[in-house]
Amino acid sequence: MNVREIKRVYFVGIGGIGMSALARFFREQGTAVSGYDKTETDLTKTLAGEGMDIHYSDDPTLIDKAAELIIYTPAIPKDHKELAWLRENNYAVYKRSDVLQFITQTMFAVTVAGTHGKTTISTMIAYLLRATGYGCNAFLGGISVNYERNYWSSDNNTAVIEADEYDRSFLKLHPDIALLTSIDPDHLDIYGTPAEMEAAFIQYTKNIKPGGTLLLKHGLHRQNDLKTAGTVTYSLQNDAADIYGENLVQKDGGYIFDVVAKEWRLDGMHLAIGGMHNVENAIAAIAVTQMLKIDGAAVRSALAGFRGVKRRFEYVVKTDKMVYIDDYAHHPAELAALIKSAKRLFAGRKCVVAFQPHLFSRTRDLVEGFAESLDMADEVILLDIYPARELPMEGVTSQIIADRMDTPHTILSKEGLLEYVKNAPLSLFITAGAGDIDKLVAPIKNILNSK
Repeated sequence: MNVREIKRVYFVGIGGIGMSALARFFREQGTAVSGYDKTETDLTKTLAGEGMDIHYSDDPTLIDKAAELIIYTPAIPKDHKELAWLRENNYAVYKRSDVLQFITQTMFAVTVAGTHGKTTISTMIAYLLRATGYGCNAFLGGISVNYERNYWSSDNNTAVIEADEYDRSFLKLHPDIALLTSIDPDHLDIYGTPAEMEAAFIQYTKNIKPGGTLLLKHGLHRQNDLKTAGTVTYSLQNDAADIYGENLVQKDGGYIFDVVAKEWRLDGMHLAIGGMHNVENAIAAIAVTQMLKIDGAAVRSALAGFRGVKRRFEYVVKTDKMVYIDDYAHHPAELAALIKSAKRLFAGRKCVVAFQPHLFSRTRDLVEGFAESLDMADEVILLDIYPARELPMEGVTSQIIADRMDTPHTILSKEGLLEYVKNAPLSLFITAGAGDIDKLVAPIKNILNSK
């Protein structure tokens, strides 16, 4: 399929972060874009403002029957009326990953996969390519703070793509540069076992185009199985890796560091966002720029201006007396990295974390890890589990995390959390989760600023 020739496209689930990037791709090339989503959000309002026709009722009469291409998200339930009508009426329906495959067949593709870090790294790479003047077509799973976008285009025939492991979508992609950050167990509702998920990541490394490169985090479990011809490893500070950082210094909630490789070296790199894990993410992104032969001085200058990704160690409030960080963390390893980095950057402050678990199955499968990570905080507030695509599971609530915790903790409603923020003395506060806890960020910011 030549997606450049499509004149009308219809999305079932247009408001998803990855789906909206595709919608913007089509709209910017002049295609008529319309679609359905369950609820109106700030993002869908923005898409509508960009000329897309969006409705919020699951009603087959509202479908653009003249659409040449139908794209749906796997997060849509099986009993969805519109999707069922389309299939019954012999429309060819495609997943987002199918369309990304079509798009990248004629582009030089840089894909970023892994259980953690892929949104930040893909956004960093795409930002550095744009800010240095190299250019790229970016399909991201988060909103770049610099550009307030999850998609942008370029005349350069290069694509940077966040490769999502959910539903094995990333296995459709055949990159020129494939980056892999981690293979920690997740999405066990899809894969069944950690071993099955690991097998999918191994397959991802085998899908690289001939002559391509795998950029692999050093020390991953099953690293020898993951390695392929043209493998390069990276690390935060382990000099056993091919590319690593050294001379790391914390400064003003960010970091100064050098990046060392066998054939090149970039000193004095400045990352203005928090999180030690983000330094490692930056090292991976910088490595990609050097594989593309981008001038190191231009990369250094660009990195200093990187302002991060919405909900990835995002400083919502940052004053001498109060720091409020919001983060998408929804896996134990992500929570651990978030809390550890925040406590290191703002040592001596009481760290209070409000966490909304995401999915009943993930909570059940990783409950011990959640409790262990959250215990790193000084106080924890748990919200109810955000169900997303799942129905409730008997005996699976936020209480099963609380029962395994030693740190002082409580379970509150969203309204209860806002009351807590009004009354509690806070100096380091974090909200985390992949559900709808983000809707509380603005009210919390307003409360803290008024205090």
